[in-house]
Amino acid sequence: MSDDKYIFSAADIKTIKGEAKTHFLNDNALRMQKSLSRMTGLTELDFSICEVAPGNESTEHHVHYHEEECCYVLEGEATARIGAESKTVQAGDFVGFRKGGLAHSFKNTGDAPFIYISVGQCPNHDVSDYPRRGKRLFRNKNLTYNVVDLTVIDRPFGART
Repeated sequence: MSDDKYIFSAADIKTIKGEAKTHFLNDNALRMQKSLSRMTGLTELDFSICEVAPGNESTEHHVHYHEEECCYVLEGEATARIGAESKTVQAGDFVGFRKGGLAHSFKNTGDAPFIYISVGQCPNHDVSDYPRRGKRLFRNKNLTYNVVDLTVIDRPFGART
């Protein structure tokens, strides 16, 4: 990232290779990601162009408790799993994931790449649940991330999740 880079043209963006991402809890969650926000020095907002190959998932099914996310589909088709429901999404569709809402993920169920814009907050601290894996992730700035089994979390004084 250049400290003075504020603009990336469409031609610039096409030449950016992107970064291969695999989710640490799901080997089938493979995507190529171009984080344009990072390249311009943004630190509190992530704006990325993501591409998921047919048959792959975007991420492990999850919910954030302190971070909002949204996606705008550019190309292709996928199944959006939101909570226990599944819906087909395609080019032109918008999907918003509020903090503390339902767990969510995409799976490319089409025969072409699924390409979407992902926008999310970058809070210093977040808690995420991965219901298919029975795990909770604690993420805190400048500390090691912690992943724990949901079954071993102590809920003192009647606290709820």
